[in-house]
Amino acid sequence: MKIKYLGHSCFTIETQGKTLLFDPFISPNPINDTIKAELIEADYILVSHAHEDHTADLVAIAQRTGAMVIAIWEIHAWLQKQGVTNTHPMNIGGKRNFDFGKVSMTYAMHSSSFSDGTYGGTAAGFLIETEGKIIYYSGDTALHQDMKLLGERFTIDWAILPIGGNFTMDAVDAAEAANFLRTKNVIGMHFNTFGYIVIDEHQAKGAFENTGANLTIMKIGEHIAI
Repeated sequence: MKIKYLGHSCFTIETQGKTLLFDPFISPNPINDTIKAELIEADYILVSHAHEDHTADLVAIAQRTGAMVIAIWEIHAWLQKQGVTNTHPMNIGGKRNFDFGKVSMTYAMHSSSFSDGTYGGTAAGFLIETEGKIIYYSGDTALHQDMKLLGERFTIDWAILPIGGNFTMDAVDAAEAANFLRTKNVIGMHFNTFGYIVIDEHQAKGAFENTGANLTIMKIGEHIAI
């Protein structure tokens, strides 16, 4: 299985012969000069919430690739109006088996609306169970107590968590989230893209010292095998 970082909160996961794309914000990303949205392929697109910095390239990629979009009901309904018909609606607490594995939609503590003002439903995260591993993609969120329940119920191999602060958790809270989730492997997201969320990467990694967990900060275009 391979995880690739496309910038901000956008990743792909290659598993079971399928490519999963998370929160496609590529073309407007001011610090991305390597990844081209028009070249990205996907079989599934998972959308955590409706904010533009997670959906800017969503419609274009979904229409070009024909990928199935997995998202909360309100995002599904909005996409149908944009002409994106290959969608699978879910809601918080829902589970569904797909041909690459199981997806559970989890709670995220954040707001959600499209740039046109349309309400985007409750912000969400995803638990992906595939190839004998569990990956938690939290979406934009604050630290919250539900993460303890996830850690109690699931053996989470990797967690992808925001570390930029201001709009989401910072690295200190992400380290506590790793403790709640009982995971040893964290990949940071939602950092450095805008002035509000610029971080000191050394300090961010320092927040994980003595926690038993490791923070990986990837470069745009970098991939790791897990």
